[in-house]
Amino acid sequence: MHRRRFVTSALAAGGASLIARPARAESYPVASRTIRLVVPFAPGGVVDVVARQWAERVKPALGTIVVENQGGGGGTIATGEAAHAQPDGHTILFGNTSTMVLNPAIMARVPYDPVKDFAPIGIVAISASGIMVHPSVPATTLAEFVPYAKANASKLSYGSAGSGTMTNLAGELFKQLIGAPEIVHVPYRGAGPGIVDLVSGQVPMMTMNVTGQLLDLHRSGKIRILAVTSPARLKGAPEIPTAIEAGLPNMIAQLFNGLFVPAGTPQAIVDQIAQASHAALQDAAFQKALIDAGLEPILDSGPAQTQRFVQEEVARWTPIIKATGMKAQ
Repeated sequence: MHRRRFVTSALAAGGASLIARPARAESYPVASRTIRLVVPFAPGGVVDVVARQWAERVKPALGTIVVENQGGGGGTIATGEAAHAQPDGHTILFGNTSTMVLNPAIMARVPYDPVKDFAPIGIVAISASGIMVHPSVPATTLAEFVPYAKANASKLSYGSAGSGTMTNLAGELFKQLIGAPEIVHVPYRGAGPGIVDLVSGQVPMMTMNVTGQLLDLHRSGKIRILAVTSPARLKGAPEIPTAIEAGLPNMIAQLFNGLFVPAGTPQAIVDQIAQASHAALQDAAFQKALIDAGLEPILDSGPAQTQRFVQEEVARWTPIIKATGMKAQ
């Protein structure tokens, strides 16, 4: 399924089914228990920010939700813990492409099966990567940058937020598509240090996920975002073309952020959480907050559509990862 169809017709169908089939688990949530939203990364990152905003927006439907940040193992430790929690709706995982797609494909062993151990709820937002360069690079468009990168591949490097991340995969996919395997990967410990080096010119190119901060740097001329790697232009940055428009039709690298519960959670509870999420995403203020952060809110998502999307991302990224010979660091 094409990514554009995922964010339109397929998810619209999912949203319609959520509305058409109201369901409520009479005993959920249990008044004496707290709902935990497990975020498998440290506080302060994009995933954490989106998770906390979601938790706040679903309060009217689900009550107070406690966000628990559990970093480590590239997200695998907390994801494994969530997979084996009681399947009663009181533990929700805020998973993403790294935890549900990339880590199982890259790492020799993870403490969970992303398909068998979880029931999908819905996708909240998608974050696209961007192909960005320091202003000293003699290219103002991706169409200009591709021949430059090929001609200077042995001297060019790109930075990412770390080995095995979507930002790393975006860079490797770019190298594959333009036929420039010599471009060197420079992994940073998170996006922050890499952005500092991009602004200073220490690294000429990066493939970071687009954020509000990076959009500000682009608009101020401190960096140049040549293209975004989403099927369509971002609502928050319609002036930036897609890599597809620039002639790289397979240059799609997106990080989804979504909700999952342990397998075996009653369907009525799954539906109730999905309905609460669907309602929260209709809030214009929530949509604006996500768009301003460089994210694309997914307004109509459901369990079946999310499951298919995750399966499609696994099928798409696994051969790309194998072709790079990428292993967990």
